[in-house]
This record gives sequence, C-alpha cells and structure tokens, in this order.
Amino acid sequence: MKKIIILAAAALAMVACAEKTEKSARWTPEQAQAWYDEQGWLVGCDYIPADAINQIEMWSGSTYNHDLIDKELGWAEGLGFNTLRVYLSSVVYENDPQGLKDRMSDFLGICEAHSIRPLFVFFDDCWNAEAEYGTQPEPKPGIHNSGWVRDPSASLRADTLALYPKLEKYVKDVLTTFANDKRILLWDLYNEPGNSKQGDASLPLLKNVFKWAQEVRPSQPLSAGVWKDKLKTLNEFQLANSDVTTYHNYSGDVEDQQNAIDTLKAYGRPVICTEYMARTKGCTFQKVMPILKENNVAAINWGFVAGKTNTIFAWDTPLPEVAEPELWFHDIFRQDGTAFSDEEVAFIKELTGAAK
Repeated sequence: MKKIIILAAAALAMVACAEKTEKSARWTPEQAQAWYDEQGWLVGCDYIPADAINQIEMWSGSTYNHDLIDKELGWAEGLGFNTLRVYLSSVVYENDPQGLKDRMSDFLGICEAHSIRPLFVFFDDCWNAEAEYGTQPEPKPGIHNSGWVRDPSASLRADTLALYPKLEKYVKDVLTTFANDKRILLWDLYNEPGNSKQGDASLPLLKNVFKWAQEVRPSQPLSAGVWKDKLKTLNEFQLANSDVTTYHNYSGDVEDQQNAIDTLKAYGRPVICTEYMARTKGCTFQKVMPILKENNVAAINWGFVAGKTNTIFAWDTPLPEVAEPELWFHDIFRQDGTAFSDEEVAFIKELTGAAK
C-alpha cells in the first residue's frame, strides 16, 4: 500500500454509525486502547511452516507437523517475537471441522510454550483461484507462493445461497470454540479483500464475515486490514467496523510509512501493521521496524522460514532457473535455522530486547 487514503467525511460517518449500532458490538476506541495498552509492543511475522505450501497443507490432519512448528517457533521466540499471523482454511474445516479445531488448539499450546499469542486469518483474496482438499501441488521453482490459494475458491463465490451458510457455520464455530481463549491475540477476518482484481465484488463477503463475527462477539478484537488506497469502499467499511486498525505497507519510503501510521492513527484506534518487509523493494527491517516501534505500532513482517511457499522470490519476478536469489524478498531463516542475514537477526533482537 504505497499511499493510505486520507480521512474522508464518508468514512468518519461510517465510523460514527458503526459505534452507535448496538447490534454490531464493536469495541469503543477506549476499549480498544485499553486492550492494546496491556499487550506491550507486539512484534512477529506472518507464519507458515517450511513444509507447507499453503493453508490446506498446514492444517490438514495428514500434513500438520507439530514437531516442525515447535522447532520453528523456538527460533521465533529467540528473536523476541511474541505474535504470529496465521491463515486458517475453510477447505480443511469443511472436510474435517473437529480436526481443524483440535489442531488449532495444539498449535496454540505450542505458541503458549514459546510465549507467543497468534492472530488467525479466515478469508483471503490472494493468489490461486481454486483450492482442493487432499494432496497439494509441489512448489514451482522460483515462483512466489505458487501453491497459495484463495479462500473461498473463486468458483464457489457466485452461488452465495450455497456458500454463505457453510462459511457462516465455519466462522461462528471457530470463533465460539475459541471466544475466550486467552492464547489468541486477535481475529483477522479477511486478508486483502478486493485483491486478484475482485474489487468491490468482495464487499458482500467482507460485510458478512464481520456480521457473523460480531454476532459471536469473541473476547478478542476483530479486524480486517486496509492494503490499497484505491479500494475506497472496502477501506471505509474495514476502518468503520474493525475494533483495532490493521494495515499492510510494503513501501521502502520512510515518509510513506510514517504517513500511513499518522493517517490511520487519526481514526482513534490502536494501529497494527500485519504485513511489511520486502527487501528488493527497499522495505527492510532496518528501515521500517524502528518507525513502527517509535510509533507503538505492532510490527508483523511477511515470512519466517524459507520453504515451500517460495517467498524468498519476489511477487513479480519469477526465477525458475535460480535455486536461491541473491537478495531474499521475504523470510528470515533457512530450514537449518541459519539466518539469511546475521546482521538482520542481531538488529531484530536489539529492537525486541531479545539481545539482552
């Protein structure tokens, strides 16, 4: 998100309307700030284990890897990370609802052992249009997120009469099960709505997931992050309905990063950056992390261990003949636990306090 939309009367009107609607049970700014003040500085990453190409492979019973997750989260703890952003899967839930919830509980137990409180993501408009349960494809060499899937699949979205009851059951069951689980930090209801050229076509599902979540009203905050200034209608709805403000910014421009923070803080709620850090775009830990810390904005970068997602390669720069780019796009560690950059790791530890 290179620019953040400037405050508009329409957005402010929607905020006021949302706060006056009892049924929505949206937190007040004071509730949100009180919650945020209890957290300390939140810092972490978007996480998927190295052996999973997508959300389905991470959470399916035959491929969920407790031991690997435990090992990798030990590295996260060593960096001083205290949160992770993790995508769920409606596909896994539809085929194995209790299994998904059991594995979520197991995952939360691992997180707790490493002093980490994750936030979970329900829906996603990014990357491959169709998802299938079962064995997932192997990574395409040099292609960023070659096996990541949108959730729900594009082909299911036209028949909302069939789709929405299933998604409502999924969202409400998961939220009800974990509504008072102190191991969970936050619920991120929808990743980058409008991506993959969906635009405002994503608005009905966005509105419904907020409605379903607010009807459950878990003890943890609800949010959906803004990520592109041109998606004005979506942005206004997200900002008017989220308990806390979340956003993505991959800019390497320090002024742009500060402008995003200042603009979003004007909405009067805590601000959490749920995606940043793309080295080839100049968006580095050394540039951005200090700005986030200085402004008391939670810092959650994309990527942790280089693995099947291939996110060491850039979004728009396929390198099928290259085993490893000279400059990684995302991610911090190799699968043996060594860092892409020891200097980076030392810098992260200094800011989180883990170096002490």
